[in-house]
Order: sequence, then C-alpha cells, then structure tokens
Amino acid sequence: MATDLLTRMKQAPVLCDGAMGTLLYAKGIFINRCYDELNVSQSELIRGIHHDYLQAGAEIIETNTFGGNSFRLARHSMANRVHEINFAGARLAREAAKSFDVWVAGSVGPLGVKIEPLGKTSFEEARAAFREQIAALVEGGVDILMLETFGYLGEIHQAILAARDVAPKIPLVAQVTIDEEGNCLDGSTPETFVPRLEEWGADVIGCNCSVGPVAMLDAMERVRAATSLPLAAQPNAGIPRSVEGRNIYLCSPEYMASYARKFVAAGVRLVGGCCGSTPEHIRVMKSALRVGEARAKVTSAPAAGQAKPAAAPTVPMEKRSRLGAKLAAGEFVTMVEIVPPKGIDVHKEIEGARFVKSVGVDAINVPDSPRASARMSNQALALLMQQQVGIEPVLHYTCRDRNVLGIQSDLLGAAAMGIHNLICITGDPPKMGNYPDATAVFDVDAIGLVNVVHNLNRGQDIGGNPIGAGTAFVIGVGANPGLTDLDEEIRRFEFKVEAGAEYVVTQPVFDLALLENFLRRIEHCRIPVVAGIWPLVSVRNAEFMKNELRVSVPDSILARMAAAKTPEAAREEGVAVAREMLIAVREMAQGAQISAPLGRYASAVDVLEALGT
Repeated sequence: MATDLLTRMKQAPVLCDGAMGTLLYAKGIFINRCYDELNVSQSELIRGIHHDYLQAGAEIIETNTFGGNSFRLARHSMANRVHEINFAGARLAREAAKSFDVWVAGSVGPLGVKIEPLGKTSFEEARAAFREQIAALVEGGVDILMLETFGYLGEIHQAILAARDVAPKIPLVAQVTIDEEGNCLDGSTPETFVPRLEEWGADVIGCNCSVGPVAMLDAMERVRAATSLPLAAQPNAGIPRSVEGRNIYLCSPEYMASYARKFVAAGVRLVGGCCGSTPEHIRVMKSALRVGEARAKVTSAPAAGQAKPAAAPTVPMEKRSRLGAKLAAGEFVTMVEIVPPKGIDVHKEIEGARFVKSVGVDAINVPDSPRASARMSNQALALLMQQQVGIEPVLHYTCRDRNVLGIQSDLLGAAAMGIHNLICITGDPPKMGNYPDATAVFDVDAIGLVNVVHNLNRGQDIGGNPIGAGTAFVIGVGANPGLTDLDEEIRRFEFKVEAGAEYVVTQPVFDLALLENFLRRIEHCRIPVVAGIWPLVSVRNAEFMKNELRVSVPDSILARMAAAKTPEAAREEGVAVAREMLIAVREMAQGAQISAPLGRYASAVDVLEALGT
C-alpha cells in the first residue's frame, strides 16, 4: 500500500490514529518509564493499543517509537538499544496491521536536546541519530516515515536529510508543532516553514500536537495558502486542564469529528489526533469522514467527457406507503412501538400488532436492538407483522452493525419485500448493552445513512452508479428536543433534512416547552414531526429515562410518579401523564409514536383513547 498513499490522498482523506502515550498512562504506565522500550518488555500492551485504533477505523497506525533515538533513550541507559526498540516497534505495528488494509508509519520525534547553534549537538550528530533510528524502522517494515512534533526547523531539516539518505522512496510526512498563533517554537511562521519543508523534500506537510483543533485549523488554512503539497493535521484533544492534579484533555469525540470535517474542507488530506485523543475519538472521526465521502460521491461532478448517470424518477411520497400518503396529506398519524423478542417466539408481538391495528393505529414501529441488546432481527419481525397482520411496519435501521455494503444490501432486500417506511438512526454503541466487547462498524452515521437511502430512492448506489428502478422508502429520522446541546442537535437535524429526511420521530416528550422550542428552531427546515409518547410505569422508569437515556423529565413528573403508592397506581399515573402529553402535542405535531413499556400494548391503547377515536 505504501506506494499508493500519495495517490490515495488525492482521492480522499486518510485517517491516522490517535495518542499512544495518553493510553499508556491511562493503563497505569507511569511517565518516568521509557514508553518506547515497552515495544520489547510489554509488546502485547502496545499491540493491543494498535488493534484498538485499527478497530476504530484508523487507516494509518504509528509505531510506538516517538522517543526512540539514542539521545532520549540515553536518559534511561538504553542508548545502545536503538535498533532493537525501533525494529520491535515497527514489527508490532506491522503484525497488528496484517489483517487490515492500512499503512504503518514510523514515528520519529525530536532528539530532546538542543542542536547547533542553540546547543552543543552538531548537525552531523543529529543527522546520525535520526539515521540510526530511521534505518531500524525501515528494516522493521514501515510504509511511511512520520516526523512529528518538531519545534525547530534546523532539527527537522536534519531528520528529513536522514530520511532521504536511508529511504528516499518512502513517503515522508513532516509535521511541526505550533503555538496558538500558528508559529513554530523557533518563531517560524507558516509562510516561512512551509516553503522550507517543501524545498527539503517532504511529501506531506502538516502540524501536530501542542494546540487543539481551533488553533490548528487557523494554522492549516495559512499552510494551505503556502503550498500545493498534501497536508496533515493531528491536533491535541484540546488544551489540557488540571483536574484534581491530573491533566485532562476535554475535547469530546464528536467535537474532534466536527473539526475533522473542517480540516478536510480546508484541504487537509491526512487527519488524526495527538495528545488526549483515543480510539473513541478516531471512531467518531471515521464516521464523520465517511459521511463526507458519501456526500462527495453523491455530489461530485462527472469527469470531462463522462456522462453523469441519470437518476431514476423518485416515487412521490404519497404513493410509497399508506403512512407516506397520510404524512403527505398533512393528516395526524399514530404509531405504536413493538420491540422484537429476545428469542424466536413472536406470538406476543404478532398479537400485540393485531390488537393495536384493531383500534386504528396506522403503523408499527419496530426498533433495531435497542440499548444494544441481542434480539430477533427487526426486519424479520416487521415482515412477519406485515404478512400476518396486514399492518405497515416502520423499520428502525441503524448503522452500528453494518458497513456500507451491508447497509445497501439490507435496504434493497427490505424494499423487495415490500417494507417502505424507515427511521434512520445511528444506533446505541455496543458498550451500552449486555455485550460490551462486541464491536461496532459505524461506517456512516444517521446523516450518511439518509444519504444512502435517498440515493437508493433515486435508483443509485452510494457511489452514484445506477441500480435500475429506485426504492420507495419514506425516510424518517430521530431527534431529541431535550438535549443540553440543542444547537448541535439542530445542526445535525439540518444535515438530515438536507440529505433527504422526510419526517422525524422525537424522543419521548415530557416537557412541552422543550418541544415547542425545538419546533421553533426547525421552522426553516420543517418536515412532519411525530412526537414520542412514553407511558411511564414507575418512578424508577422515570429516573432511568432522565438520567440514562438523556430524556428531559421535569421534576413535577417525577414527583407524580413517586406519589403513586402501588405499582398499578404508578402505571395508571404514567398513562395519565402520557395522555396529557398526547392531547397537548395533537395541535403541535403531525403524529405520535406511543411506546409500550414491558410489552403492555393495552397501555399504549389507553393512551391513544385520549384522541377520542
């Protein structure tokens, strides 16, 4: 793959891994240890970290050799072990990567001493030290050389010369570290250091470490203006803050992911993380970049002389399903949620569907392994309900468990079987469920999934290639009006609508003011809103909704549930609260989805009776 890196970077951004030292420290390795020597003494630990980043979606993993030069190793009386430590680091990364289609980058950091004219170490001595380390990395099988966190141009110049001496054909990434103003530690500005790095022979130029995403994005915009070479950006997860005596990096994975997209928009082709970043940051960044790639494939112009494949005519929403017809006509719709069983006996669920259909419910909403639990395929249950009961299912579809190939395969199969109503959601991560060691995929998130479905409706796959007749899905999405960071929720909602969402189902509503505020905020991109209604069954259920599912449950509702003296009284109070919410949202939304906690479908029907029909 190594020789293809620069070609690949012309086609799409490449995701690097995150911090190594941060994870080692988190695993109990004190900072007075020689982290590079762990390649020899604790190889399984290092291999495990590489594997975590690979599972998260990293396309480049860096060797654990940042300080593997003779000067730094001398501090631990290991100056004579340069070859052993770096060769072992390269082999560990190479072995971890053998089952993944990725590149291995040999990490080379500064010497940790001052070189001339600021110190007594000569240019020749510095170059010899870099040459010794790089030779061991190349012998160990690295695909790329990653020079990183250099603050002085004179020193990185010697590292580049050493790299070109040892391996002139291996792609060379040269990254400096900068301050909040975008300057190297020696005061060099991007307008100064970029031309020099290009002149000295770097293939990719970038910045890493020291600053968070905001300052680095400002710097990368200046770097882009100074060169046409591919760019690299690997910021810290923010500026560390001292919390109870420890330096903690506070940037969330979602925040880092939002800036990953901004880096790519600014022309960066190699994106990753530095201090404070973890496999979780990389996983979410991967999802964000996948969304961008999907959009780019959908919207990119055809090459000169190449005709753009014609999209198939999209079926009008009112002709796709009965639910779609009611939504298109502005009628109020009702759904009841029925959760798939944990085994193969669907008798209760089928009878529940039959019961709610008898009272006039429009559709059955079938979730996809909620709370990351192992349950029967919701697609199978949806088909059984449609065949045996004759009621339309609304299929929750998540991207947690499927790559983009599986997603398209599943959806084409669902369309062929006559399932036409979807709710596209990202899905609960596996660590929330009973199998926390299960892995997730997350090739795309809900936004990217909507893009995929919208394309299928137009008779095209994710790459814009024709597939024949288009599918006829009514595309729904989810939203949570009660999130603390409502600005981010609105931003994601706007992206979903732009991608092709046609209706939205909210999280359960217990606070009408929050729903009203949400509706005001989406007025500029309004699509039909179906409000979630949940009949609480106990005060413990209410506390779970509030504290673990991030649903806003006012203290007044908690007090009402707590005042119920018996389990039956609590269920009656929960139904009463749900009826009040349903009556209130009747004039605000275009539908209601009623949940049936613990499979109590009669409770859902009791709530629906508040509509008077």
